[in-house]
Amino acid sequence: MAGDQTSGHVRVAVDIGGTFTDIALTTEDGLVHESKVSSTPDDPSRAVVEGLAQLLAELGIAPARVAEVLHGTTVGSNTILQRSGARTGLITTRGFRDVLEIGRIRMPDMFDLTWDKPKPLVPRRHRLEVTERLAADGTVVEPLVEAEVIAAGRALVEAGIEAVGICFINSYRNPVHERAAEDILRRHFPDLLITTSCAVLPEMKEYERTSTTVVNAYLLAAMRAYLQKLEAGLRATGIAAPILVMTSNGGMLAAGATCEKPVLVVASGPAGGVVGAARLGLARDERDIIVFDMGGTTAKAVIIEDGRPTMTSEYEFRDGMSASSRFIKAGGYMLKVPAIDIAEVGAGGGSMAGIDKGGLLTVGPQSAGAVPGPACYGLGNDRPTVTDANVVLGFVNAEELAGGRLAIDRALSEQAIGEHVARPLGLDMADAAHGIRQVANAAMARAVRAVTVERGRDPRDLTLMAFGGNGGVHAPDLARQLGIPRVVVPPLSGIFCAVGMLASDVEHTALATVTRPLAAMTPAELAALKAGLAAEVAGRLSGDGYPPERQAFLWEADLRHEGQATELPVAFEGEDIGEIAERFVAEYFKTYGYRDETPIELMKLRVIGRGLRGNRLDFAAMTIAHRPGAAKARTREVAFARGEKPVPVGIVPRAAVGREPQQGPLIIEEYDATIVVPPDARVHRDAIGCIVLEFGA
Repeated sequence: MAGDQTSGHVRVAVDIGGTFTDIALTTEDGLVHESKVSSTPDDPSRAVVEGLAQLLAELGIAPARVAEVLHGTTVGSNTILQRSGARTGLITTRGFRDVLEIGRIRMPDMFDLTWDKPKPLVPRRHRLEVTERLAADGTVVEPLVEAEVIAAGRALVEAGIEAVGICFINSYRNPVHERAAEDILRRHFPDLLITTSCAVLPEMKEYERTSTTVVNAYLLAAMRAYLQKLEAGLRATGIAAPILVMTSNGGMLAAGATCEKPVLVVASGPAGGVVGAARLGLARDERDIIVFDMGGTTAKAVIIEDGRPTMTSEYEFRDGMSASSRFIKAGGYMLKVPAIDIAEVGAGGGSMAGIDKGGLLTVGPQSAGAVPGPACYGLGNDRPTVTDANVVLGFVNAEELAGGRLAIDRALSEQAIGEHVARPLGLDMADAAHGIRQVANAAMARAVRAVTVERGRDPRDLTLMAFGGNGGVHAPDLARQLGIPRVVVPPLSGIFCAVGMLASDVEHTALATVTRPLAAMTPAELAALKAGLAAEVAGRLSGDGYPPERQAFLWEADLRHEGQATELPVAFEGEDIGEIAERFVAEYFKTYGYRDETPIELMKLRVIGRGLRGNRLDFAAMTIAHRPGAAKARTREVAFARGEKPVPVGIVPRAAVGREPQQGPLIIEEYDATIVVPPDARVHRDAIGCIVLEFGA
């Protein structure tokens, strides 16, 4: 591919995963190039800089031609998981020091005697109180005492605190005290990193607001250091383009804004793939989809309805299974920010298998990651992984991956499975490998159920869109297990999270706390609230270079029945109060399975302002550059089911699959991914280039 002579600017998207860092580059005429390099956990920016420089050199593209760098990062999530954030303190209203400890007074499973409550990111000794008080309507009950703020700041600095969150009761109604405290701290302690709740989350609910503010403060130092290092590394290679970071709700945010509100990008990584799946679904005229993203470390599931990903206004970040389930609370750190409603499990290609103390086979959540990786990589890991099971059974190439960049040794996979699973359980090699796959598939099916069955949706009525390096290998098993009739694997499926970023828009969000009976609202009052929020977001978009004609606004109302504690977000247009009520009743019934006749309350009004990108990737018009590494026509033995003998299966590239359906078995190998077509499935390639598997009559 060296010597590519395309002219004009190019755009780049980079997604960092636990195992691989994926890069997608698109030219002005819609030609997409791809690359996949091993992640560098010790310094994630190194894989980005080196991988991008290598791809540009291969294509003969000057670094100065890169117009923008779109980025999905795991820095926020890894910082929380590894507890490696800034030493953080909290200054709050007198009497509210223990809000983080009290939380919601709930636990995820009331009968789980082994559950450990997540330790607050701020120890109690670093949570300090000051005198101030605002009433519920925002009026000042007790003025802020400046001397106490200074004393608290001095105590925290002397304790080695690097970042401070400020959260006062009812400040969402009136931020005057929080802003005054911030000003005092900046004047007296200029080296402190400061976050105020009114800047991050001007909403009611003290625990949720305090937790979100603390997480933002905790991430400030790590996110700023990372983005500054990434920018310096790119500039050293000649790339001076701006960096835009993918947010948890599927929009893009300038790096400068990300440094101030890193809490908005904690779930940055998988969001790009969800946005891409929604755009691709619209291009295929398929508006209702289950998204399944399986990489090397985790598997994620999301549901898309009517062309839009299901969103949530809050989620809990935790190790193991992470979901924003409205029925499971207190399992992690509460983030009350707009986010795509994702269920995530620690079951990826690199998830390690073993036998627990009870003699049962387990898979994940521990992962071999990029270093040392699965046993078959030969980089020092002797524990079996899901990838090793797939290699042994013939689902995955037993010689090389990523176009020959990564050598595979099947003997090492067999050795690891034999030592740690097969012999301890008294199984033969194939049965042990099938067992590893089945346990992993059960965990992934749990994630799919979390976003469908738990939300009142029937997966049998939807299409499963699978991507990620391992999505096409395991999606057929999930479809069969859950009764899903169709699986779609998009082009560039192994780097699809990066590709999806190229189809995203810049987004800004603003909200207003209302807390009124919906029936008491008038269209004029609603229009006035909308006008104020729209003006705020329009100003931010204009600052990012998007004039009014390139701005679009989406509206959501957070509603609940009177007396309830949890809201449901409902999308709406216009100012028709009756229509908003009808949409809420329908969403409530769909989610909970019954109708409530009590009055409806409008809690919050939210606007999502989009800066429409003129160069956004169009899936219907894009073309994919040829990349060495696709399969050459051949066969290999594949064991599809436990107890059945391996059968010879044809190995072909995506281009060899025609428009007319053909019966499996078949394996499609590409540079970035593998797609398994089992014997009971029919497969064809659609006009866009997606591989479509269909099951049943």
